[in-house]
Amino acid sequence: MGDMRKTYSDDSRFALSVTLAARYNAPFVSAGDLTMQMSTEQVTGYMTGLGLKARQASRVIARATTAVKNKALLATAEAIETAAARLIEANALDLQAGRDNGLDEAMLDRLALTQSGIDKMVEGLRQVAGLPDLIGSIRDMKFLPSGIQVGRMRVPLGVIGIIYESRPNVTVEAASLCLKSGNACILRGGSESIHSNQAIAQCLRQGLDAAGLPHEVVQVVETTDRAAVGALITMPEFVDVIVPRGGKGLIERISRDARVPVIKHLDGICHVYVDDRADLSKAEAIAFNAKTHRYGVCNAMETLLVHRAVAAEFLPRMAQRYAEKQIELRGCSMTCAILPGIVSATEEDWSTEYLAPVLSVKVVEDMDAAIEHINTYGSQHTDAMVSEDFSRARRFLAEVDSSSVIINASTRFADGFEYGLGAEIGISTDKIHARGPVGLEGLTSEKYVVFGDGHIRS
Repeated sequence: MGDMRKTYSDDSRFALSVTLAARYNAPFVSAGDLTMQMSTEQVTGYMTGLGLKARQASRVIARATTAVKNKALLATAEAIETAAARLIEANALDLQAGRDNGLDEAMLDRLALTQSGIDKMVEGLRQVAGLPDLIGSIRDMKFLPSGIQVGRMRVPLGVIGIIYESRPNVTVEAASLCLKSGNACILRGGSESIHSNQAIAQCLRQGLDAAGLPHEVVQVVETTDRAAVGALITMPEFVDVIVPRGGKGLIERISRDARVPVIKHLDGICHVYVDDRADLSKAEAIAFNAKTHRYGVCNAMETLLVHRAVAAEFLPRMAQRYAEKQIELRGCSMTCAILPGIVSATEEDWSTEYLAPVLSVKVVEDMDAAIEHINTYGSQHTDAMVSEDFSRARRFLAEVDSSSVIINASTRFADGFEYGLGAEIGISTDKIHARGPVGLEGLTSEKYVVFGDGHIRS
């Protein structure tokens, strides 16, 4: 394909950015002039420049071959592997700043970049390079009575803005999935990981260089000013979709203020329902794993529902297991009668995502009551049922309105890698476009393609 960076020169990019910034009454700021403190007008001008360059770069990456995209991914993996010591050094600056600013241990743990974490980033890049390329594939091609052929072609979304907190590895995950799916991206990480993200950005630029792709295919925002987020989510002329990854407050703000479509989920209030026709040994393992495998993740179980016919046998077994992990149980009146001494659940507990060693427990009359509870209090993320009754399992799958519905397995499987997507950019509880773990296909759409031979409509 040759050197695709020649599509537009540095001079033309600069001139166009200046022109566009002027159109929006915002002074243009080049990346080289960035400081940690800028006026709102300067931030707007800077983000406008990123948006314009991303839109131009999206046309380049959309037509890039699979070989070119994979070359960029593999070269980035090599660059990250080589720069491991430098990445850890940059991450140490973020960790120290985090401690100085009073970040809690959970946040510091998510922020930390270890050699093991770098190895996983490298492995992830190579895995994405090995995934099938969906772009350009055509399906359902058929002749119609008029004589034309009509089908659907898989195409990129265009420019994706991703806003996330703490974890530096998201920079690599997001960039790799966007690149492989033929999209340009603008990545805005949290201020707490600015040094780590900028060091990773250098590796991404090396990978793009090796493949002859413009740096603007992947742009990492270089300012920590929060006004950058406001600008990014209100540029529909440059950004086609926003993907927020972070706490509920961040996602609520973006969903409320964005003028660009958002792929999101707000809460992960996940349930496991243990039916009276469940294998209780399976149910015990599933309910324990769903809650204790990891606490601070969106696919962890937050409410355990148990059929009243098996509650007296099952709940004491689970209480003993949960006690080993020091899980605080909050139960309904029937649960408290079976497990005296536990905390009585409030109405608020049923709609709370704890992300902590706390679990709500409710005894329900039957599966209908369980489904009603899930559809009332759940967040349409992930819900599971344990039962050996196939007919009931089919009903549960059909009637529970969540992005992932699971039979006889832990909610922790609701993950792009576990679903065979290779990786994910996030979880969507929306019902339009992408739903559930969002992998490569979720970062694309389809357009109709038509073949004729001089056909005209009569």
